[in-house]
Amino acid sequence: MLKSSNPKKIGSLLAAAILLILLAQWAGWFNKADKGDILIGLAWPVATKNSMLKEGVALAVDEINGRGGINGRKVRLVEKDDEGTVTGGVTAAQSLTRIPNLVAVIGHRASFVSIAASAIYEEAGIVMLSPASTAPGLTQKGYRLVFRNIPSDAEIARQLALFAAAQGHRRTAIYYSEDSYGLGLANAFEDHAKNAGIKIVDRISYYAGREDLERIAKKWSALDYDSIFVAHYMPDGAIFIADAVGAGISVPFLAGDAMDTPQLYEVAGTAAEGTVVGSIFNPGDPRPETKDFIEKFSKKYNTAPTPYAAQGYDAVWLLAAAMEESGSTDPQAIAATLRTFKEKPGAAGSHTFTDNGDEVGDLVVKKIIRSGEFQFID
Repeated sequence: MLKSSNPKKIGSLLAAAILLILLAQWAGWFNKADKGDILIGLAWPVATKNSMLKEGVALAVDEINGRGGINGRKVRLVEKDDEGTVTGGVTAAQSLTRIPNLVAVIGHRASFVSIAASAIYEEAGIVMLSPASTAPGLTQKGYRLVFRNIPSDAEIARQLALFAAAQGHRRTAIYYSEDSYGLGLANAFEDHAKNAGIKIVDRISYYAGREDLERIAKKWSALDYDSIFVAHYMPDGAIFIADAVGAGISVPFLAGDAMDTPQLYEVAGTAAEGTVVGSIFNPGDPRPETKDFIEKFSKKYNTAPTPYAAQGYDAVWLLAAAMEESGSTDPQAIAATLRTFKEKPGAAGSHTFTDNGDEVGDLVVKKIIRSGEFQFID
């Protein structure tokens, strides 16, 4: 007659079997995650406001794969159109974070979209690297996986404030948009202007028309102003410049990167002459990285690259360098390595990341409109 089995022994054996199954599943997932293509997302308003960023990203991916990939693994791009809206951005982010083994996302364009999506990537444990969002708020939430490879509005404002002070400006008025971009840029310029010895005599975000602007111009004249900083988008910023000159204002204008477009002169006409814009990417930069990028991009697409094309190109190479140097595709390892980059050369300039994910490298350039065209200022 057989003896009855020991219940405790059976329970132990079952527990051990379950543990072995779980370990086998985990090992299989780990091996899969460490093999095959490296998945990188692209979240961008490709259909409506691409500005050749997708082409810059694609060029970098082709180059990396053409040389054998990253540590022997090919890079595969997963594209989601965020439509340039918060709803579209959140939807795109949620869709990307559900893709197994996705390690990073390049995006988004608008700061208000990036700020909304950043929490989703942080929660999902995926690196986000924005090549376009400049609002300071993007990197002020304490997130460890959120970066930008473009100067923030604060850095652009700092450079413009220093330039204005060097030009002898001491009393500036500000015209800004009532949103995250306009407020962030205006506030940053005011802070850095004060440090540079410039007094902000007034700030406005609205005027009712030409007559109202004439009244404001008289007020500013009484305050002895000598320049105006425009923290606004196109075409509104250009319309303001045209209206201001029409109202008798003749002081120099300075503006942020949102005004870096030929549309500025098309809308404002001769009123825009002499306007100085803080922006990114100088195609005339003699550095070999810039010249090489322009040559390859122009050959592939039969057109000159935009600043966003250079930013997208650099974003891919920065992520690739972080993976190669860390020897890992783990997002935490990628993020930790990005923070070690100091003056990392790229097509748009040299990249340096702060601990909070901000870009403080040598990327800001200044341009001035002369004879209807932008010219770079040394």
